[in-house]
Amino acid sequence: MFHADGFNLDVENGKTYMLRIINAGLNDDLFFKIAGHGLTVVEVDAVYTKPYKTDILLITPGQTTNVLVTTDQSAGRYLLSVSPFLDAPLQVDNKTGTATLQYANTVSATARLTLVKPPPQNATPIASKFSESLRSLNSKEYPANVPQTVDHSLFFTIGVGVNPCANCINGTRVVGTINNSTFVMPSTPILQARYYSIPGVFTEDFPATPPHKFNYTGSGPKNLQTMKGTRVHRLPYNASVQVILQDTGIISTESHPIHLHGFNFFVVGRGVGNYNPKASPSTFNLIDPVERNTIGVPTGGWTAIRFRADNPGVWFMHCHFEVHTSWGLKMVFVVDNGKRPSETLIPPPKDLPQC
Repeated sequence: MFHADGFNLDVENGKTYMLRIINAGLNDDLFFKIAGHGLTVVEVDAVYTKPYKTDILLITPGQTTNVLVTTDQSAGRYLLSVSPFLDAPLQVDNKTGTATLQYANTVSATARLTLVKPPPQNATPIASKFSESLRSLNSKEYPANVPQTVDHSLFFTIGVGVNPCANCINGTRVVGTINNSTFVMPSTPILQARYYSIPGVFTEDFPATPPHKFNYTGSGPKNLQTMKGTRVHRLPYNASVQVILQDTGIISTESHPIHLHGFNFFVVGRGVGNYNPKASPSTFNLIDPVERNTIGVPTGGWTAIRFRADNPGVWFMHCHFEVHTSWGLKMVFVVDNGKRPSETLIPPPKDLPQC
């Protein structure tokens, strides 16, 4: 229910409510709290988790989280808060959004309001603890089918670059990049070009590893220019895929919420600094890692994900910060057909509207 002072969630004492929470924002990771009430996370991105009790959530743009809230407090009004998380030296609109949880037996809207204190904007330990505490349910009915071996290993650096721009101030502009490649949206859909074998729309040369190696979480190389193009990376059908998502320090390190279309993935590892191919895999969780479709890569750190390429078609992977994806921080996986009809990309419907 909406009031003049914002949204009001009416509840009854002694019940358990499920809240489905979505970060529909464009460019901010968000903390979520309810004064005086605990939260039990039971689902993220439409996948069950082991119940995790906490008093705070971290949700990146594009992520969803379902929590159970038990109304076990005395009659009154309790503040809900949503506040930004940013642990990089960048500007953010550091405002707190609020709503009210109100018990049904509260005498009036002027009853005592229990306040909540949002965490500091740069509360990295709180954000890290939440992210590292989530686990897949991994029950008999809902198993965590984590790929134990890797057929296709990829290493993606994510961040920004600086390209020449004749019409821009100082003659340059900041662009988004994965493996030094800034994605250019084509005028013909890639799926259409792929299905009908239309030439000249995309190239299959998206790099599996960074073209230039450097201290990724340092200041970056001297040349910050990126390659521009509509590049895709092909995956064989049913291949087990591992992607290391490595933040970079070009201009600044920053957390990036990376979203993959067409698949869920398992978040098997994360860390601070540069990924170490010899030491880092020993920290992987291959038993019950959280399964989801959007993950926040930590500022100045890395995240390892695994998935099985069992969905033929054309699938974007991109940063869910709107500003970054508009700058070209995205790429495309083209997943080949399998051998059976059920493993083959279906044709477009006959009544598909034409552009």
